[in-house]
Parts: sequence; C-alpha cells; structure tokens
Amino acid sequence: MCRSIVTLRGPTPASDQEVEAAALQFVRKVSGQRAPSQLNQDVFDRAVEDIARATRTLLDGWTTPPGARPPALARSRVVAREKAAAQLQR
Repeated sequence: MCRSIVTLRGPTPASDQEVEAAALQFVRKVSGQRAPSQLNQDVFDRAVEDIARATRTLLDGWTTPPGARPPALARSRVVAREKAAAQLQR
C-alpha cells in the first residue's frame, strides 16, 4: 500500500502521534492529495480523524495469542522515537 505507513502493533504501544501520522499518510495515499484544497479540507481532516480513531480501536482491542511472537518494532518508529527523545533533552 504505502511504504511510509508502518506497523503500529508491537511490544510498545503506538503513541497518538504515530496513529495520527499513519492515518494522515493513508488519507493522502487514498485521496491522491498531499494537501487538499480549502474546499476539501474539512472532509480530509474528518477522514484522518475517523481513521485514527478506528486504528486506535483496533490496536487497543488486539489480542496476541499465547506463544505468538509480536511483530518487531518498525525501524522508522524506532528512529522517530529517538528523535523525539533527543528533542525533549534539548
């Protein structure tokens, strides 16, 4: 689908920012628009909110069967978290 959308399910919970970023990337990909016109801004923003909410519902309700190995934390999530931590230390 879109390489910039990463697996959010893993050993550490996805932050709200990660969920929103994935929803934004999804809406951009589906709509074919990086930045919608003013005419479409409301529907674009509403779609991002709806998808972020549905994603959070999925992640919060997901149960990993006993003995199953959770997916590895995506490298892009690791890098983003390291950058965020470095900015907080400044």
